[in-house]
Amino acid sequence: MNIKSVFSFFKEWIVISIQFISTFFMTSTAKNFEIIALRSQLSLFQQQVENKKISKPRCTPVFRQLWVLLSKVFINWKSNLILVKPETVIRWHETAFKFHWKSKSKKTGRPTIPTETIKLIKKIHKENPLLSPEKIREVLISMNVINPPAPNTIAKYISYTRKPPSERQVQSWKTFLKNHSKEIWAMDFFTVPTLLFKVLYVLIIINHGTRKIEHFAVTCNPNLKWLKQQIRNATPYDHKPQYLIHDNNPVFVSKDFKTFLASSGIRSKRISKRSPWQNGIAERSIGIIRQELLNYIIPFNEKHLHRLLREYIHEYYNTHRTHQGINGKTPIPLPTYLPTKASKTKLKATPVLGGLYHTYKKVA
Repeated sequence: MNIKSVFSFFKEWIVISIQFISTFFMTSTAKNFEIIALRSQLSLFQQQVENKKISKPRCTPVFRQLWVLLSKVFINWKSNLILVKPETVIRWHETAFKFHWKSKSKKTGRPTIPTETIKLIKKIHKENPLLSPEKIREVLISMNVINPPAPNTIAKYISYTRKPPSERQVQSWKTFLKNHSKEIWAMDFFTVPTLLFKVLYVLIIINHGTRKIEHFAVTCNPNLKWLKQQIRNATPYDHKPQYLIHDNNPVFVSKDFKTFLASSGIRSKRISKRSPWQNGIAERSIGIIRQELLNYIIPFNEKHLHRLLREYIHEYYNTHRTHQGINGKTPIPLPTYLPTKASKTKLKATPVLGGLYHTYKKVA
């Protein structure tokens, strides 16, 4: 961004700020007339764009930032959008979040290896394409190369594909999930950026047999002590699974946490590395939450995100959302209604999350 662009950026924000402040000194009548004047011009502009008489304007960075802020403080922001779709505003926030952390993050880890070393690795791989990164490192060691790169580093510079799980391994895991579905819970973390780019961690614990989300929690610091307390909260009155599936998160695989689960009568089942399919139900539930909730609402802080998830999970996901994995039923069974024809069926709708979704009850 050059000096001219920076000047234009701040100039646009200053103009918007002056216009915003000036509205406080306007009378109610003057505001109403100004709204009518602006809406008439906007209607004409929209008509010209739809008829392709003028091209659609390009959104500036200030315009994007302004609408991200309005999406949080203005209840009816979606109905007032004309130039873009609500999903676009959500995507603007996600892009800003990525840019924020890219500029904030510093490159960590081991320093890059010399170009000559990379060429040597590629030469060995080209001449021996069947060698794994571990074997290439052993070749370098046998040639008395000082400080050879680690296998994971070597793997970055060669087109090496790890051996996929065998059919026997896949079937063994699927058989375990099928035979013990009623006794299995799964858990996983996922991150959510707030409006001000703070990263929050959400823990989801889901029942394999019913697809019910047994427990969720939000925190900015998912340490071992916090995780233990969430397991206690999820298993009151000895309501617990026989197996708890999880990935290789350092907190999940720590010796202290495994000991805690064993003392609670729960068997820890860690999935293989780079095998998210083994924890597919938890992964799928996280995807559903993102697609149906977080892609449409930007949380402001931890309290706001917890309130959104509580309403979505307890008033919609567990109680009214059907799942193919349980034959189109809901995790918490719905009341049994008398059969009626569609033409004579009356439903009472209850809005959830401000009308983002609706639940239904059959009425006479």
